[in-house]
Amino acid sequence: MDFIMKLHYIKALYFFKNDAVEGLHIHDLKLPMFNLLELYYPTSGRIRRYDDGDGGGGRPFIKCNDGGVRIVEAKCKNKTIDEWLAMNDNDHDEELVYDQLLGPELGFSPLVFIQFTWFKCGGMSIGLSWAHILGDSFSASNFLNMWAKIMVGQLISPQFLHKSTNTNKLINSNPILLSIVGKLPFSLKRVDPVGDHWKITNTIKMQSHSFHITQKQLNQLISKVCGTYKVKPFDVICATMWKMLAKVRGEYSSEPAIVTIIRGDDNETTEVVSSNNQVIISIVEANDVKVSEADTSELTELIAEKTVDETRVVEELMEKENGVPDFIVYGANLTFVNLEEAKIYDLELRGKQPIFASYNISGVGDEGVILVLPRLEGGRIVNLVLPQKQIEGLKNKMREELGVF
Repeated sequence: MDFIMKLHYIKALYFFKNDAVEGLHIHDLKLPMFNLLELYYPTSGRIRRYDDGDGGGGRPFIKCNDGGVRIVEAKCKNKTIDEWLAMNDNDHDEELVYDQLLGPELGFSPLVFIQFTWFKCGGMSIGLSWAHILGDSFSASNFLNMWAKIMVGQLISPQFLHKSTNTNKLINSNPILLSIVGKLPFSLKRVDPVGDHWKITNTIKMQSHSFHITQKQLNQLISKVCGTYKVKPFDVICATMWKMLAKVRGEYSSEPAIVTIIRGDDNETTEVVSSNNQVIISIVEANDVKVSEADTSELTELIAEKTVDETRVVEELMEKENGVPDFIVYGANLTFVNLEEAKIYDLELRGKQPIFASYNISGVGDEGVILVLPRLEGGRIVNLVLPQKQIEGLKNKMREELGVF
């Protein structure tokens, strides 16, 4: 599963008030990294390739050579954290997370960057740039949470970070997935070879945006869509945005009839394993309905009950291809990522939670990605990367139908 994620990168951003970081120096922040990297030693490695015998690049792997992670220090002298967050500008947020790409010299490219940015109010942000080949967003979150635990003196013994070989029960229960099908899985898109420069090229301009849905707004949305029927907030949010985007896209293009759902497998998730093994990749297809005209409750039911798990197919395909061809998952279709259970607010400094935390994906295909995350005050944060011309239309519909800006 790691190979399929090699062109994607995870971006995490945390903000802490002055009282959580006052008196801390860069040495205090760096020192726990030594113990952390004993636990997560692949993160300090570098990408190498096996020799394929033809002088070209063979199957990539991580050589655990203690190359290290990179620490970046920055200062924002003209804004407080409150002023920064008030902008709600994802483009500016990118200044707080190092812009990471692997290659073109893979052997010298760090897999992890951590940026500490100090604001004029004395507060600090932590920006994590994490190569997805290391593990998913849950792994990235656990990595930072473990760093914070070590910083306050928790003793954690180094463990061999084996990757789980458990087979997902959902996969076994789906007979479609027990052998490779003749065509490419719907959840993947093959891209032109990128060689040793792990970067995708979009054919259209992509843009990031973030919606903040309060608990009250979320309760109203669930009640409006499903009444008293018990549903998961993630399913309702995905169904709502799927329909809205179908309306927006229908004005100039075809509707997204197939979407990808990415979530973590609770049975595979641990705090000390950095892996993509817990990633479950499913698709949902609107075969018998026109998405823009469908009832949102009908789409919610599709997402909740009619997903087709392609995880095993994807894994078998990558083994068959030896991890050499280049594919994308995020943005191959319109992609929804469920991070509702991610423990992003478990990262504490001096017993203080971040006042705001957020995750996003870079290296996204043209169909776009939407991530659903927990919000500290209740509700959800919805981060998205979509074609630029879809953003304004979606913002208008979110404002008109949900009162969300």
